[in-house]
Amino acid sequence: MPKEKFKVTPWEVKGKVDYNILIRKFGTQKISDDLLERIKKHTGELHFMLRRGIFFSHRDLDWLLDKYETGEEFFLYTGRGPSGHTHLGHLTPWIFTAWLQEKFDVHLYFQMTDDEKHLVKPLSLEQTTGFAYDNALDVLACGMDPKKTHIFSNIEYGKTIYKEAVKIAKHVTFSTAKAVFGFKNSSNIGIIFFPAIQAVPCFLPSVLEGKNIPCLIPAAIDQDPYWRISRDIAPKMGYYKPTQIHNKFIPGLKPGGKMSASDPSSAIFTTDTPEQIEKKIMNAFTGQQPTAELQRKLGGNPDICTVCQYYFYLFEQDDKKLEKIFEGERTGTLLAGEHKADLAKRVKDFIAEHQRRREKAKKIIDKVMLRD
Repeated sequence: MPKEKFKVTPWEVKGKVDYNILIRKFGTQKISDDLLERIKKHTGELHFMLRRGIFFSHRDLDWLLDKYETGEEFFLYTGRGPSGHTHLGHLTPWIFTAWLQEKFDVHLYFQMTDDEKHLVKPLSLEQTTGFAYDNALDVLACGMDPKKTHIFSNIEYGKTIYKEAVKIAKHVTFSTAKAVFGFKNSSNIGIIFFPAIQAVPCFLPSVLEGKNIPCLIPAAIDQDPYWRISRDIAPKMGYYKPTQIHNKFIPGLKPGGKMSASDPSSAIFTTDTPEQIEKKIMNAFTGQQPTAELQRKLGGNPDICTVCQYYFYLFEQDDKKLEKIFEGERTGTLLAGEHKADLAKRVKDFIAEHQRRREKAKKIIDKVMLRD
């Protein structure tokens, strides 16, 4: 097999990801039509991210549904590494998580890994903890149920987390952690211990309730290695293995990669102004021809067009309308200027509404935060 031209780790995603190769490499399962039908029986409808394969891969989701169908309620767990402001790529799995929470009426435990970001980024602990609070507002703005949502910073909830992390760490050898994460002699000892901390929420509700509770983790597939370790040690500790459902990465506004906070011009942040959003989208990469005349004559390629991909991932949930947009680009009847202008309006409206919800979240944030 030729060497992959992309890289996916918990800390870095580079290149154009081949998700079929990634499924084989990570040893996950593709979400089948039969599994989608099982989900639909419980939810009444399929979220557009499931219909379009944005959530495309899983670990033991069929087992989780078996448990649910016999009367066992599960809980959701996901998180965020707070190293800066939130962008649309971060919101993708959170919007889907809010849908899962609503449809299955379950609790959500949301981990802010402010400790990890201090260990791997040139940021102070005070900075990452500050971003944890800032990002938590974005989580709530996605529509989470505040009565069933529990957000915590690892630093502020450390007393509870550490006790369980120590128990987990005893079952994980350095050779295992090194093989999974590629740790080196130069890696600081904090990040080597951190996988035990990220594993804790997989089992935390079971600890708090004193009984085994299934766990479902909706998250981007780059975080999968953390929970591989969790799944390995779960039986040794008497817990269920956490189940997972993985999403693809929303592309950046530039060609050839995912949206990244390290390149602000490639990302739309929830704190952006309408002027910033307009400028970024009007400068976005498209799959169109270099001139309007050639575009009308030859048509473009919606599959590589970042503007089309934004409709696909978030901004057009009607499949028939989406196909009309793609066909317009493909046949040349849709030109870049009007294409970008329409998307810019949608994104500005979306961010404006999100920012209103974010302000409202400030009134309830302390009620959903777990602290020791």
